[in-house]
Amino acid sequence: ELFSPSQKYQLLVYHADSLFHDKEYRNAVSKYTMALQQKKALSKTSKVRPSTGNAASTPQSQCLPSEIEVKYKMAECYTMLKQDKDAIAILDGIPSRQRTPKINMMLANLYKKAGQERSSVTSYKEVLRQCPLALDAILGLLSLSVKGAEVASMTMNVIQSIPNLDWLSVWIKAYAFVHTGDNTRAINTICSLEKKSLLRDNVDLLGSLADLYFRAGDNKNSILKFEQAQMLDPYLIKGMDVYGYLLAREGRLEDVENLGCRLFNISDQHAEPWVVSGCHSFYSKRYSRALYLGAKAIQLNSNSVQALLLKGAALRNMGRVQEAIIHFREAIRLAPCRLDCYEGLIECYLASNSIREAMVMANNVYKTLGANAQTLTLLATVCLEDPVTQEKAKTLLDKALTQRPDYIKAVVKKAELLSREQKYEDGIALLRNALANQSDCVLHRILGDFLVAVNEYQEAMDQYSIALSLDPNDQKSLEGMQKMEKEESPTDATQEEDVDDMEGSGEEGDLEGSDSEAAQWADQEQWFGMQ
Repeated sequence: ELFSPSQKYQLLVYHADSLFHDKEYRNAVSKYTMALQQKKALSKTSKVRPSTGNAASTPQSQCLPSEIEVKYKMAECYTMLKQDKDAIAILDGIPSRQRTPKINMMLANLYKKAGQERSSVTSYKEVLRQCPLALDAILGLLSLSVKGAEVASMTMNVIQSIPNLDWLSVWIKAYAFVHTGDNTRAINTICSLEKKSLLRDNVDLLGSLADLYFRAGDNKNSILKFEQAQMLDPYLIKGMDVYGYLLAREGRLEDVENLGCRLFNISDQHAEPWVVSGCHSFYSKRYSRALYLGAKAIQLNSNSVQALLLKGAALRNMGRVQEAIIHFREAIRLAPCRLDCYEGLIECYLASNSIREAMVMANNVYKTLGANAQTLTLLATVCLEDPVTQEKAKTLLDKALTQRPDYIKAVVKKAELLSREQKYEDGIALLRNALANQSDCVLHRILGDFLVAVNEYQEAMDQYSIALSLDPNDQKSLEGMQKMEKEESPTDATQEEDVDDMEGSGEEGDLEGSDSEAAQWADQEQWFGMQ
């Protein structure tokens, strides 16, 4: 009662701000609403009773918190509560002329998330009209299929008026290629940018380059660029989920574990640390734990494609294929140019013997993303599942290997086909050729299998050893080596089998123990962001 109406308004806003910073979002919304009601009453009284000319009242009224800023804070609360419709409604209530760039930016992102593309494009363009150098708005427009030339024209005046900005038009061109799925031209354009002195060792560009190499299936260069980026910025989080996934696929689980710990020390409020730890669990065959960690990552960032893929893969390996399909479809919606999203969905279809659906999806990917080594191999993978389309698979794989002789997935599938046809010598030649310029655990293991088939036991043993040195957790290489050792010393076979049984049961016990330990988390449905 001691405060004036304007002071009451100020106190309500300060109280709401404090609640917002304490993450009490519902309470904050309540206080912001009360503040707006107080401001409305204040406006009415000021109209009825004009200012008396009191010198103290003028500065006080001038420093009152902005009503538009209060509405923006309310929208922030609603987004934190995942009530996007309410956030859009509160921002839509602000007249267009009074909307600041950050309000238009939030509206654009919310419209995009809600699938209202036209409204999103309009809001992004409004941001660029006010702030022509807003790079996030540029990326937003490109992601909504607005032509690169149109976006560049909106920044042309500022590029010409400010010195040393000539790189921006090339940057827009590069990301236009990224969002149309033209990975090769995007890589070449970003590489040309990186050579310029102004953008040399730019962490953001290196991260984009690493992601593009990953999309193009060039894992070696992707890892190299991610390592370069994190050397320049030890606190880098963006993209580290993909980096962790690549390390896990290569069997470098100790490096994955170290990366996860380092990221958690930086921040546990981002999806990336949880995804990296989830990859470690997944490739350690602790699928329930991976499922929980993936769900936690989705809770922190529902747009994390890598988290959706992790959770989807864990569900698939646990036999919950229909739930996995939902996650892979959501990943495709968020990243329509990423082939690994389609690969996950197709694997689910094949696991449930839905070969027709898998074939339709593979053909769609082939048509939309173009005939490159990756899409050709994906289509061939589905063709291999049907005896009628074996010859088509062979043709597709030959085309893929003509384009990229070093593409590991194509080599693996071609080797699988040659194994079925018992053309072991051709398979050995193919694998030796692929291993001439790279070293890969799976290729060395398959070469070992082929050498066993032609009775080259000593060299087969060498190949299994190389495979295990690259990935000590590769079970198939271990099994191949143990099988050969038994064949070499049949007198000790029975004794070795007993030892193997004891060792195997111990290992399985550990894994099962890990899964049961994590299952309590997996059963808590509130962690699962996508049901």
